[in-house]
Amino acid sequence: MLASDKTPRQIVNELDKYVVGQDQAKKAIAVALRNRYRRMQLPVDMQEEVTPKNVLMIGPTGVGKTEIARRLAKIVHAPFVKVEATKFTEVGYVGRDVESMVRDMVEVAYKMEEEESFKNVRSQATSKANKRLVKLLVPVKKKETKANDQMNFTKMMRDLQNGNFADYLNQAGLNGQEENPNDVTDEVRNERLSVNEQLQKGLLENTEITIDMDDPAQALQGQNDMLGQMGLDLNALGSMIPKRRVKRTLTVKEAREVFIREESEKMVNAADLADAAIQRAQNTGIIFIDEIDKITSKSKQNAGEVSREGVQRDILPIVEGSQVKTKYGLVKTDHMLFIASGAFHESKPSDLIAELQGRFPIRVELEDLTAQDFIRILTEPKNALIRQYVALIGTDNVDVTFTKEAVERIAQIAFDVNHETENIGARRLHTILEKLLEDLLFEGPDMQMGEITITEAYVDEKVGKIAGDKDLSRYIL
Repeated sequence: MLASDKTPRQIVNELDKYVVGQDQAKKAIAVALRNRYRRMQLPVDMQEEVTPKNVLMIGPTGVGKTEIARRLAKIVHAPFVKVEATKFTEVGYVGRDVESMVRDMVEVAYKMEEEESFKNVRSQATSKANKRLVKLLVPVKKKETKANDQMNFTKMMRDLQNGNFADYLNQAGLNGQEENPNDVTDEVRNERLSVNEQLQKGLLENTEITIDMDDPAQALQGQNDMLGQMGLDLNALGSMIPKRRVKRTLTVKEAREVFIREESEKMVNAADLADAAIQRAQNTGIIFIDEIDKITSKSKQNAGEVSREGVQRDILPIVEGSQVKTKYGLVKTDHMLFIASGAFHESKPSDLIAELQGRFPIRVELEDLTAQDFIRILTEPKNALIRQYVALIGTDNVDVTFTKEAVERIAQIAFDVNHETENIGARRLHTILEKLLEDLLFEGPDMQMGEITITEAYVDEKVGKIAGDKDLSRYIL
């Protein structure tokens, strides 16, 4: 797996569609990403020597740190994991260990590989799924005698005694046992041909049928994070236990998707997926460590608490490059890209331990958002906030438009409240727009249809007075 071959300028252009401003941060991130692609073009012996240039983003909350990293991963289709540094504990304390971020990364990479493989076999899997649907819609009529029942019961008991669970499940009809061709009559064949034709035309999509499928709850039982931290993998044990099947009544359309997934799983090689996932995670994985400023050793008031410096020392070998044991195999973190971020209000990057500082050579400071930035955030990005609210209210057949002056007033109020209370960046716009459009969102369904224009006067009436009262704005905006 190779990283995207987009140029830094193309990456920045893509980021500009979703994130306003912060040109320096976008440029640094784009260059770091391009260097990963450049590394993959080098001779193999030199590839090992070139390490990724990890990035430390510094700036207040709500200015786009997480959004830049998240959008970046989508642009290059790379496995991406966001973790909070404050959730980790040093070895010896109960809690998430730092290696869990790598295990999460490989899990994401495996899902991506699985989905890509399933797309490649979807046409074949769909054909097999339709055959199963036809058999369910037109079942065969079995003729069983008491003698056959006695023989079946005897065979079932023998299978159980010999530990042959699969044969027992087939005998019980719980494991998708193939029907006996001798039981298929000409009448059934003709009926199935007719039903298959209707399926192809999409005439039975909403017909309900009862199917046997893997129990979703059984898959979740093996996902025990605490046991995973102790190095215990329940998946190996779970593979020895037969899958529990449950009956569900679904539409033909829903049942087809269940069958397509089951058939796809049979057609792809899990070992190949695991190997590809490890390679993808190692070479293109992006781990975003948020709130890294909260684990600095600036505060000495941590007697009896988890040592924040200890968490830094546990993160260090992961960022430096080490091997982590996962259920898919050993994973090297040497060439994963780590992006750390923090507000650093009460501390500074130099408060991190020196070894960790050295592992984040690229540092960019994100700027506070101005009122002009807020105007751009409200209107410019793809699916900008105002477009989202217009579309939401439009589902009630109410056409909402914002005047230019209204948008400017909203941006100014957001800027003022941020500087008079706590600066939460662009997130303030969500709070203000919700308060501004509260009545419209409530009464919209009863209006059925109409046209509403949001003016500057309307903004002042709904939000301006609250913003002017410092005590009130602290609680409402």
